Formats: sequence, C-alpha cells, structure tokens
Amino acid sequence: MVRLSTVILDKFKKRPRRFLREGFKDSLRVFVQGGAGGNGLPKFGGVGGKGGNVIAVAKENITLEQVYKANASKRYIAPSGRHASHNFILGTPGEDLKFEVPVGVTLITDLGKKLGELNEENEEVVLAKGGTGGHPKNGFLGVKGEAHPVKLDLKLIADIGLVGFPNAGKSTLLKAISHAKPKIAAYPFTTVRPNIGILSYKDLRQISMADLPGLIEGAHKNKGMGHQFLKHVERTKLLLMIVDINGFQLSPQYPHRSCLETVMLLIKELEMYNEELLKKPSMLLINKMDTEGSLACFNEVKEKLKNLKDSFKDYPSEVRPENTLKFCDIIPVSAKERPEDVEYVKNRLRNILDVLADLEQQEKLKENSEMYHNIKQKMKERQPVRV
Repeated sequence: MVRLSTVILDKFKKRPRRFLREGFKDSLRVFVQGGAGGNGLPKFGGVGGKGGNVIAVAKENITLEQVYKANASKRYIAPSGRHASHNFILGTPGEDLKFEVPVGVTLITDLGKKLGELNEENEEVVLAKGGTGGHPKNGFLGVKGEAHPVKLDLKLIADIGLVGFPNAGKSTLLKAISHAKPKIAAYPFTTVRPNIGILSYKDLRQISMADLPGLIEGAHKNKGMGHQFLKHVERTKLLLMIVDINGFQLSPQYPHRSCLETVMLLIKELEMYNEELLKKPSMLLINKMDTEGSLACFNEVKEKLKNLKDSFKDYPSEVRPENTLKFCDIIPVSAKERPEDVEYVKNRLRNILDVLADLEQQEKLKENSEMYHNIKQKMKERQPVRV
C-alpha cells in the first residue's frame, strides 16, 4: 500500500522547469580511445595495420547538448588496425573516428594537459592516437591506442560580452538591440545561462552579443551563478558593462551599493577572476535613466566615472581593484523606455569594433613588415663570402 502511494505521488511530483532540465551545457567529459594496432605476421614479415585516431572536428551551429544527445555513452573508440595475414602482408589501417564539437571548444585531459583549441570551423584536433601495428621492432605485436577522459570546455565566441550585476537591465538591452528573446522580469537572476543576440544593420553587417548571468560579490570565489560563465568573457572583443543608476542590492542581508560602487565591484570581480580581462576594450552603460531622480544621480557621479582610479581611493582595499578598466564611452541610457538610446548604443558599438579591427590589422601589417625586414637582414648575414 505504501509503495503504491509512493508511485502515485511520484506521478504528480512537480518536474523541474524545462530550461533547467535541457539547459545550456558549456562543458562535457567524454572518454576517447584510439584503435589498437593489428598484429604482424612473423613468418612472412607482415606488418599490422595502425589503429585509427579519435579526432574532434569544429562545426558551427552545434551545441554540447547536441553532442551529448548524439552519443549518450560519451565514449568514442576508434576501430583497430587489421592483422597481417597470408593475403594481406600489410594490415589495413583502422579508420579515424571523427565527431563534431562546437567552435570555441578547448580540449583538456584530466591531468590538465591542453590538447588544443578549436576556434575555426572544420579545424581538427587529435584526442587519442591509434596504436602502431606489429612489426619486427615490437615483436610483431600491435600496440594499444591512447585512452583517456577528455573535457570539452566551451567558451562562447562573441564580439561583445555583457557584464553586470543581476537586474541591471542586460537582458532588456539584449532584447531591444537584437532579435534575441531572453527572459525578462523585475527580479534578479532571470538569466540563468548565456544568451547570444545578433545585432543586424541595414547594410547586412552582423555583430554578436553574449548576455551572461548576473555576477554577485564573490563571484570569483564560486559564489552565485556568474562565476561559471565568466570564462565566456575571455573570448569577446569588447566588454559592455551595464549598471543601474540607482545602485544594486541583492537582498536585505546585503548592503546597498551605489552606482559607482557597483562599477568598482564589477571591475574587482573581473580582476580577481583574470586580471587580463581589464586590458580589454570596454564601454559603460548607465541604465534606467527613466527613473525618478536618475539625472541628478548621473550628474553627481559622471565626473567620478571618468577618473575611476582616484574615485576608488577612499574605499577599503578588499573591495578596491588594483587596476581598472578604461572605458571607451560612458553612456546614460534607458534600455526599456527610450529606443533612440538603444539605437545610439548599437551604432556606437559598431564604430568601436570597426576601430579595433583597423588597429588589429595595422598591428598585423607592422609585425609582417618587421618579420620581412628581419628575414632580409638574416639573408644578408648568411650570404656567401667572395674570395
């Protein structure tokens, strides 16, 4: 009777929401094994076939969730090479086993060895090599292929990364500026996994923007949800920080942070996670400028935001970053109520990315020119001496 009641209750038990059951995956652990080499044939000097390799191939428009569903066992074992025989003195090699993974994946073994990164479509990385076939030097015995677990660690590749505390208006901005449809509500943590939006322009130019779950103080210490998504910021070209002009308070047990303190704490979290992030180009949006008293607050904090290093001096060292971001622009906006603000930000983002692309191109040309000059210099030094 008790067992029957339990079964009936299980049927009516509330299931987790769909976005939690089938959510975004940014890491996946798989087992890979190269094929074993085939045995040789000592009597006739036959050589066994080499085992197949396991190879990851980068593809656009695929997710780690799809990779998992395509092979729920998470085991990738390549075929072995064929043994040498009277009819085949040279054993046939085993075929390579290839499987598709998303662009932006880093492949790491359990021992921390980095096998490679896949940043372009159709790039390949060998995860496990097949064993050599049997031949005279190994006693005609085929060698086993490499076998080990591999972690597929995905870092989203986007032009722009949105960074901010919960409820600052990141998802509202993403929805207004692109065709993305993130969840929006009047409470924190509406974004529980990254959203990618595409900014489209009349000349068909497209720019990608990633909205990451909101950070909280201590995110670099694994507090909250944002810490596990901070890695996605590393591959963006531009950081777009968005803060509420009225400040932020996570809950009553947390202190209320002003707009300036919010900027300071966000920079501190980025610095504690990876100080290299502070070298990225960045823009600051002061959001919710449609609220009462927002203009007076902005006029009060505007000059301080332009000189962050001096503004942070009065704060204790535990919350004050050692370095700071250098914002290309500081723009007051209302992402919800003023479409003209969103359009201005959209065009400004494009202009900044275009300037960054030009600077990058100039840097490459300079490096190529220096390399060419060095080659010419080395060639002169190596010219034969006439007697």
